[in-house]
Amino acid sequence: MMTAAYYQTPIGTLYADFDGDLLCTLVLTAADVPNSADTPAAAALGAALDRYFAGDAHAFDGIAIRMQGTPFQVKVWNALRGIPYGQVRTYGEIAAAIGLPGASRAVGCACNKNHLLLIVPCHRVVSSGGRLGGFALGTDIKRQLLHLESAKIG
Repeated sequence: MMTAAYYQTPIGTLYADFDGDLLCTLVLTAADVPNSADTPAAAALGAALDRYFAGDAHAFDGIAIRMQGTPFQVKVWNALRGIPYGQVRTYGEIAAAIGLPGASRAVGCACNKNHLLLIVPCHRVVSSGGRLGGFALGTDIKRQLLHLESAKIG
């Protein structure tokens, strides 16, 4: 059974949808609605978001997710989940980590298709030389998230 929930956060309103206990989507939305679902999974995500924005590096450890994408995208997203809180990697480093060292642009495209904001931390991926690079939600939000996590960026 699919359910939806909205969360007010320091970066704006986040929309989540769940299939039972599995989080399938977590994205920024223009909607301005109060928290709406009261399922255990939605409550757990709300508590995890509060912990994340309070600086808890392990806030999302207990959140069950379902990644929905191509096999390549899922491979990239799994690699992103391995980037420690407060650290960054380059697109090239992620490409090399998944065994495709020439695929940094494709890694960037996979990051852009990520529908599990924060859980799959695409904001932790920067351009070569430590430049901030792009971000689907804009570089101001990317900078804000990296600052929250105290990542050192150029």
